[in-house]
Amino acid sequence: MTTIIDRDAIVALLRREFDAIEALCRDLDPADWEQPTCLPGWTVKDNLSHIVGTELMLDGEQAPDVDVAHLDHVANDIGTFNELWVESMRPLPGEEVLRRFREVTGRRLASLEAMDRDTFDAEGFTPAGPDSYGRFMRIRHFDCYLHEHDMREALGREDRPDAEQLAAVLDEVATGLGYVVGKKAGMPAGARVRIRVTGALQRDFDVEVGERAHLVEEPFTDPTVQITLPVLLFLRLGGGRRDATPHLGTDIALEGDQELARRLAGSLAFTI
Repeated sequence: MTTIIDRDAIVALLRREFDAIEALCRDLDPADWEQPTCLPGWTVKDNLSHIVGTELMLDGEQAPDVDVAHLDHVANDIGTFNELWVESMRPLPGEEVLRRFREVTGRRLASLEAMDRDTFDAEGFTPAGPDSYGRFMRIRHFDCYLHEHDMREALGREDRPDAEQLAAVLDEVATGLGYVVGKKAGMPAGARVRIRVTGALQRDFDVEVGERAHLVEEPFTDPTVQITLPVLLFLRLGGGRRDATPHLGTDIALEGDQELARRLAGSLAFTI
């Protein structure tokens, strides 16, 4: 079933996200741009270049023809594609990458605001498989929010836990939790699994494991396993930015079957 997304709401969130990234980057000095982030091989500037490259692609520009075979951190085809844009912008100063960011995001927001409802709702390519263009834009918002926080962390800046933005990000994350619980964590049939996030936005995700693991609407009264953790840590684990092990028993509370809870906490990563 095609996912229908409120166009005006997600475009407003993208605008807010782009504004937050611009504000974060506008006063960076040359050393700031070259700070390494949690993503292998990527600096603060590389994270911004990645965002610019994806928006240029969505704006109709072809990926640059550059050699990335020498980059040891590239692990898959999607990584290779992303790296074409990043590698092409590595010779540029950060201020030039930021100028390109301002230009392309301005064009993209104008295009989205002018897009008719049928086009926005129509099924096509997304990184998560065939779905609506609106779903692709929710994925874009999720991706940009994570990369903003990769940059914030590298720069020693505080997180920006915007509850409205987090709600959209968690709506996207929720689509992968059946896979996380059933396939990655390998929870046994019959298990009732709760992931509780806290902080600026609190939400419970209840997943039942049957023939397939799936989210349920009615909350469990007696989950087999529950993990509780701050929402930004949950996103960093889901994005493969952190290892859960140092956080077990401190930032991540484990309830119920302890072995299964530890396995679940260590299996949250689902992005490529």
